Amino acid sequence: MQDLRIIFMGTPEFAVHTLDAIVKAGHNVVSVITAPDKPAGRGKKINESAVKKYALENDLNILQPKNLKDPEFIDELRSLKADLQIVVAFRMLPEIVWAMPPKGTFNLHASLLPQYRGAAPINWAVINGETKTGVTCFFLDKEIDTGRVIIQEEIDIDENETAGTLHDKLMHKGAKLVVKCIGEIAKGEVNSIPQSDLINEELKHAPKIFKEDCKINWSENKIKVKNFIHGLSPYPAAFCQLIDPEGVAYNLKIFKVSESNSGDSLTVAGSIDLSEKNSLKVACADGFLEILELQLAGKRKMSTEDFLKGFRLNSDWKLA
Repeated sequence: MQDLRIIFMGTPEFAVHTLDAIVKAGHNVVSVITAPDKPAGRGKKINESAVKKYALENDLNILQPKNLKDPEFIDELRSLKADLQIVVAFRMLPEIVWAMPPKGTFNLHASLLPQYRGAAPINWAVINGETKTGVTCFFLDKEIDTGRVIIQEEIDIDENETAGTLHDKLMHKGAKLVVKCIGEIAKGEVNSIPQSDLINEELKHAPKIFKEDCKINWSENKIKVKNFIHGLSPYPAAFCQLIDPEGVAYNLKIFKVSESNSGDSLTVAGSIDLSEKNSLKVACADGFLEILELQLAGKRKMSTEDFLKGFRLNSDWKLA
């Protein structure tokens, strides 16, 4: 087996887990490339990426280019003489970068490609009510998320899965898959296949989600609303407005709900049911959902039970 010189590219916590698995497997990581430091928070304190923090703790060489086409960065990259580059939750690479190593550059994507190409595959899988998803290692190509598939593994999506819980499952599964993929490449046993050979149904996409996409529509059926809320939990978070009898609106994020068998399906969508102690239910098109976890603007995230202790509601309030 060839001892590959590896460059790892990534930024958030999702990528750290994979980098850690590569390091612990004894592979030769010659450099880590991550996002530049940037000011964050009210005090504009300089914030380092999760990947950079890990790299510093483990004495790994770090590069933080602002421009991936900068000639100085390209020269530095070449000087590392990497055999293989691995990308996990990083930005789009120019061809001069991904085409550089002789063994190629592969990416870990949190879906079963070619399904859910795009920036938010975990969110959209939950929003769309999928029962299965997975992780895919694929070689980078000119079009985003379209390169030849090296290896992929499937995972079940539970009935009450949120994007957050699914993220963590895929993070662990993906780390193991990347290590397995490195081993196959090192042995020269890779038999990658074009994604066109894997298309057997209509493709679903996973575009980036913006704040304006996160407004809850209570007029939809309750399963669709539940999947929408859970697919955006904990981030960027589904929201609505809590409106008092005088018409004053409070912004409300909702993170977790469950289906409820109580209530009248003819009730106006957005109406609330407070008939059970410590319970807040809201009407959808075909029944009620019970809200379990929420956050009022300017307050911390909390359980509905805690929320109702400090915020007095009655049936004249509604959600919109």
